[in-house]
Amino acid sequence: MLQNYFKIAWRNLVKNKAFSLINIIGLSVGLTCCILITAFVVDELSYDRYPAQADQIYRVGLHLTVNDGITDFPNVDVAVGQGIKNAFPEVEASTRLLRWNQVFIRYQEKQIKEKSIAVVDSNFLTIFSLPFLEGDSKTALKEPNSVVVTEEFATRFFGNESALGKLLVFGTNGDVRKITGVIREIPKNSHFHFSLFFSTADVKYAQNQTWSNVGCYTYLVLKKGTDPQKLEAKFPQLVAKHVVPEIQHDMGVSRAEAQKSVNTFRFFLQPLTDIHLHSATKYELEPNGNISYVYIFSVLAVFILLLAIVNFTNLSTAGAAKRSKEIGIRKVMGSIKTQLMGQFLLESVIITFLALLLSVGMVTVLLPFFNDLAGKQIEAYTVFNPKSIAGFLAFGVLVGILAGIYPAFFLAFSKITAVLKGGSVLQNAGRGGLRSGLVVFQFAISGALIIATLVSYQQLKFMQTKTQGFDKEQVLVIHDTYMLGTNETAFKDQLRQDSRVVQASLSRSIPLSNETQEGTQIFGKDPVKKANTNEIQATVFRIDDAYLPTLGISLRAGRNFSKAFSTDSAAVIINEATVRDLGWGRSNPIGKTIVRSGRREFTVIGVVKDFHYASARQKIAPLIMILGGNSGAIQVKVKADDASGVVESFKQKWAALSPPAPFTYTFLDDRFAALYEAEQKTGRLFTVFAGISIVIACLGLFGLATFTAEQRTKEIGVRKVMGATSSSIVVLLSKDFLKLVFISVLIAFPIAGWTMHAWLQDFAYRIEIAWWIYVLAAFLAVGIALLTVSFQSIKASLMNPVKSLKSE
Repeated sequence: MLQNYFKIAWRNLVKNKAFSLINIIGLSVGLTCCILITAFVVDELSYDRYPAQADQIYRVGLHLTVNDGITDFPNVDVAVGQGIKNAFPEVEASTRLLRWNQVFIRYQEKQIKEKSIAVVDSNFLTIFSLPFLEGDSKTALKEPNSVVVTEEFATRFFGNESALGKLLVFGTNGDVRKITGVIREIPKNSHFHFSLFFSTADVKYAQNQTWSNVGCYTYLVLKKGTDPQKLEAKFPQLVAKHVVPEIQHDMGVSRAEAQKSVNTFRFFLQPLTDIHLHSATKYELEPNGNISYVYIFSVLAVFILLLAIVNFTNLSTAGAAKRSKEIGIRKVMGSIKTQLMGQFLLESVIITFLALLLSVGMVTVLLPFFNDLAGKQIEAYTVFNPKSIAGFLAFGVLVGILAGIYPAFFLAFSKITAVLKGGSVLQNAGRGGLRSGLVVFQFAISGALIIATLVSYQQLKFMQTKTQGFDKEQVLVIHDTYMLGTNETAFKDQLRQDSRVVQASLSRSIPLSNETQEGTQIFGKDPVKKANTNEIQATVFRIDDAYLPTLGISLRAGRNFSKAFSTDSAAVIINEATVRDLGWGRSNPIGKTIVRSGRREFTVIGVVKDFHYASARQKIAPLIMILGGNSGAIQVKVKADDASGVVESFKQKWAALSPPAPFTYTFLDDRFAALYEAEQKTGRLFTVFAGISIVIACLGLFGLATFTAEQRTKEIGVRKVMGATSSSIVVLLSKDFLKLVFISVLIAFPIAGWTMHAWLQDFAYRIEIAWWIYVLAAFLAVGIALLTVSFQSIKASLMNPVKSLKSE
């Protein structure tokens, strides 16, 4: 019996080649999208799960509320981690990481520039389960001037030679460090990646015992069974013991005033496995993911799969309608209901497995392109592991049954007289609420996805085109100018003499970059009222007097730095956000005093208009600009006529000074584009899958149109004999579908609008969803549906009525 089922199934597939191919391709495309999206989601959820004690590791963060503004920091001061461990027995261990500035490294004649350097406690690599290939993990970072490198760095620098014991020379000062360990590569699904690790024992800053600043990424290993929320509830006592006295000293105020200043100063614990998807501050070690995208893509995968199954059901039903007489004859010959259902379900499962095999091949071929599009490194073996293969097999059976149960049930349980009349049972079933509901469901999803795609595109475009507050065009950033030593300023002056140069500034503080930005705590001092403002966190830019004109940053009040004022070494320029957060909004800030940690005072000489020195994803934060200490990069505003010639000329000038490093540069607008690369990739990924889901929905509508045209063939023939025109028949066959599409659009609008409004709340600067987006989405949905249905409707209307009526 089973062999007979297979024979009949194969004959039907071969007999209806085009129909079977559409069925298989439609389902395989849906399965392929679902598998790829699932791989993306699984990869996002797998971050930071590699340490042996991953579920016990928590990062200590700082939550500040200042002037109704909330800021979260993923790092704290250097003494916090060990202080928490010493105070609470629930903490098993603590470890710290500090990001080190990029530096040139030499070994014999070889030299490279390395950015991926971290300073860590000696137990850091052990806590994060990073295995040693060479050296002893217990002692590697305890020796002075030691460094642990990754396997990739060792291979890149030394080839097949052992790296252990070799001496590396760092920077222009000639610091020599000995390689005391080689570790395996840090897993790609980690929230940090470094190639070299120094010991905190060699860094003076790490020996401080301060609590009130930020900059040190601190991790705690809690003992099993510890409730992190209960532990968090004890942290305020440490704030009172350590932070308040520091604030009291820095601000020069009473303890009561210092306590009031830090009432919103709160340490919190963040699970290690939550960092990648639930933390996206501008101070992260690396750009993180977004849990919202995981939810969105998960829902999208489910919707695409449901669309594919609905299509499969529609197309299977349309194909089954042609076999009504076959079923009737088989019933007359003695076939029972379970045999007929088994036949249809087996055919459905066979088509599903053919689609599944095709989708496996498509995933294998498309995975490299998908990785490039999504910025991932997903391997085929991780997608097709034994567990997933077993899941695919079970999935194939389940989908086959779900897709085939509808036509199988109605044909197997229909009356013989009904099915011998040409499938009137399926026709009546097709006019019921289920089939109409499926069409509404499909195009409601398609309409919602069209709206979501348009909104996400508009938001990304808004962030990229929003006025930045500075001029990023034709600004050349020359890096590593500190390698010029005493010739650094002279090199800048040489560049300014070039007729193609508009202006040049010596400053390591580069907009749109976190590499050289530093933070500090400040408070304002009003000498007239003799009152201090609340303490706030601010970013520090170290600049010269040419910085503002080079980048076209506008002053709102006051003046720029000037060589004519010797007192400018103790002056500061602030942005509007600093004025607002210090509570100076109603008074003139010029002449007032800002105090940094350590009681160093600066006089405000200017206020610049707010500009986006970081991503437009975040609200513009307080910024202070001080004069001097800005060695490291030169930013040059050049004319637009000969950029390549300018670069070549600068290279020659650089080479003439014989620095120990090559000439490296970037353009500021390229850095700007790179800043939104993650959003661009996510947007492209979403658009591709949204487009595919719309195509799948159209295939379903095509199946329904085919089914309807098959059922109404004789009706169309009679109408044509009675004088109906082809256009009237097209309208007749299309209007019912368009009604359903209109209903689906009305359902999609509020759902998509609410969802995208919630999504936009993640952005500090966002668009308002315009009315025309809904109108355009409606036109697209209706237009796509009309084109899909019209093809089959026109084909039916042009059919010769003699052919459709000859069987009567």
